[in-house]
Amino acid sequence: MLTRAPVIPSRRLLDRLRPANGGVSGFLPALKAYRGVTIANGRANGAQTLGRLGPLEVRFAHTAVEVRRAQRLRYRVFYKEGGASADAATKIARRDIDAFDSICDHLLVLDHSPGANGLRRGPAVVGTYRLLQQAVAERYGGFYSSAEFDIADLVARHPTLRFLELGRSCVLAPYRNKRTLELLWHGIGAYTAQNRPDVMIGCASLDGTDPESLKLPLSFLHHHARAPDNWHARALADRYVEMNRMPKEAIDPKAALRALPPLIKGYLRLGAYIGDGAVIDHQFGTTDVLIVLPVAAIKARYVAHFRGLDERKAA
Repeated sequence: MLTRAPVIPSRRLLDRLRPANGGVSGFLPALKAYRGVTIANGRANGAQTLGRLGPLEVRFAHTAVEVRRAQRLRYRVFYKEGGASADAATKIARRDIDAFDSICDHLLVLDHSPGANGLRRGPAVVGTYRLLQQAVAERYGGFYSSAEFDIADLVARHPTLRFLELGRSCVLAPYRNKRTLELLWHGIGAYTAQNRPDVMIGCASLDGTDPESLKLPLSFLHHHARAPDNWHARALADRYVEMNRMPKEAIDPKAALRALPPLIKGYLRLGAYIGDGAVIDHQFGTTDVLIVLPVAAIKARYVAHFRGLDERKAA
């Protein structure tokens, strides 16, 4: 989406998240290891508004309660609306939780409309994105998309660049529109302006686990958006699924674009590349591709567009 890639957390990360009283590690609802939001290597005011359109606001989570609300939204979208298969702990929690939640920054779109959050106090969380800076990832065992793609090789070829991983993106069904996406992208823009990453990476998903049924969009991505050698990153050998399933001349580009999820199309418009090979995620019922977006490649008209959001803030 950039989405939720399946995660195989490192021993180091699991050890850090294991509660002191034993029991299961940081996957249960308490999320005791949640550390708050950090921006630009310092404690940030997560409650600071980054942008607003009418009753919708974008900002970072700054409490464990807000992270739990984002996890509940992810559970609703991935497990209740989508085809993800929940294990026992996830069913009990009714939240999409993994060990990386405690080391990521969580971007939220909030609806302040009266009644939007039902009987709960505070605004409703209707959209979310999860961001992980390279320096943090390296301290705690690496990027979570490394469970599917050879991210280490990509990073090693660019030792002077800073990477930012995006993932676990989702929006509540009634809010899947241009306004909400603009707010999410504006929040990411504000984050990148403060942290100055050079490259954004992450997994994006197509619904379904049968590559043949997805041969049109996968082949289109292979022929028209495959990363050049300097940005090449390959799916792990034991998970690699061939994307080149149709000859280039047999592809109807318009039909292929219609078959792509809106988020992937959005990344392509920004200037993103696609990694080599796809990965089947049976837990979430998806086929994942790797997004590689050098910040310098983002097209100027989109940079100006998202910066312009400030001018449309509602009081």
